[in-house]
Amino acid sequence: MKLLRPIALAAALLSSTLALADINVGVTVSATGPAASLGIPEKNTIALMPKTIAGEKINYIVLDDASDTTAAVTNTRKLITENKVDVILGSTVTPNSLAMIDVVSEAKVPMISMAASAKIVEPVDAKKVWVFKTPQNDIMMSLAIVEHMVKSGIKSVGFVGFSDAYGEGWHQEFSKAAAAKGLQITANERYARTDTSVTGQVLKIMAAKPDAVLIAGSGTPAALPQKTLKERGYAGKIYQTHGVANADFLRVGGKDVEGTLLPAGPVLVAGQLPDSHPVKKPALAYIAAYEAAHGKGTVSTFGAHAWDAGMLMAAAIPQALKKARPGTPEFRSALRDALENVKGMAGAHGIFTMSKTDHLGLDNNARVMVRIENGTWKYTP
Repeated sequence: MKLLRPIALAAALLSSTLALADINVGVTVSATGPAASLGIPEKNTIALMPKTIAGEKINYIVLDDASDTTAAVTNTRKLITENKVDVILGSTVTPNSLAMIDVVSEAKVPMISMAASAKIVEPVDAKKVWVFKTPQNDIMMSLAIVEHMVKSGIKSVGFVGFSDAYGEGWHQEFSKAAAAKGLQITANERYARTDTSVTGQVLKIMAAKPDAVLIAGSGTPAALPQKTLKERGYAGKIYQTHGVANADFLRVGGKDVEGTLLPAGPVLVAGQLPDSHPVKKPALAYIAAYEAAHGKGTVSTFGAHAWDAGMLMAAAIPQALKKARPGTPEFRSALRDALENVKGMAGAHGIFTMSKTDHLGLDNNARVMVRIENGTWKYTP
């Protein structure tokens, strides 16, 4: 009996040592709430990520923030303090991701966001030095829209966007791009993600008689202004942002979103891209993995944002392991350094080349113009 006690103690110590060697990945996504159509494919994608990297076991702790900023912050604190994670993936939407920055920077835990706004990573200051992201910046997509508008002869644009950081960020960047090309913004309206009516905003836009309307929303709530515009007889072109690139938006929008134009990640139309496109092969690989688990036609760009976050993490971990062991402050710092030095990594929707001043690192290969035709996505060169 006396012999068994030291053996049991040794086994417990060995178990504790092995657990320390595991890499714990904290994930917070908006799997419910207004952004659920974005967060669900992200959550599904986490389940497809590697369970071992460079010989180390990876543990994913996935929490739902219900599209709520306070919940995202609470989740982040819990993942860091209770689960002792080495890296945070999330959140799904811009307001949540912005709110998480103070938490991860204070704890010195690297974070890879799956939300769009450039404000998440710009400028790379003392706090944002810990933060990276995978979706294209607003300015990159704004320029794609403006270029298409100019080619189409559009002179004036009405703008309606979310009344949060997503909508504000888009208005700021789109205004810059529009001014540079001589486009006039004749109306500027806002609405909440949870609103059920935007009639007042739409009537103001239509009174301004713009040639086109840009809706800066994401997920299914972005369909509301477009459906209202159609109901009121608006006949101009309608543009959306890359925040609507999923099947749920097509389902909710129905016939009212036919003809919609938007910039999107190449993964949305990967099969239609020329073989020379540098993102086609990795995008098709992600599509194959996701559809094998969830069925044909289920892929969205939002799941690809999560996939690319996982790929960045997988590229950085082997480098970090050369400097420290998982579960330590030294490892988290080394992982941050390694993420900042990822060069030329081909993801599902872009080529990532990070630097000390650019924690996104995508070039224009990460965007294509798409048109909604017959209830599906059509690549528009």
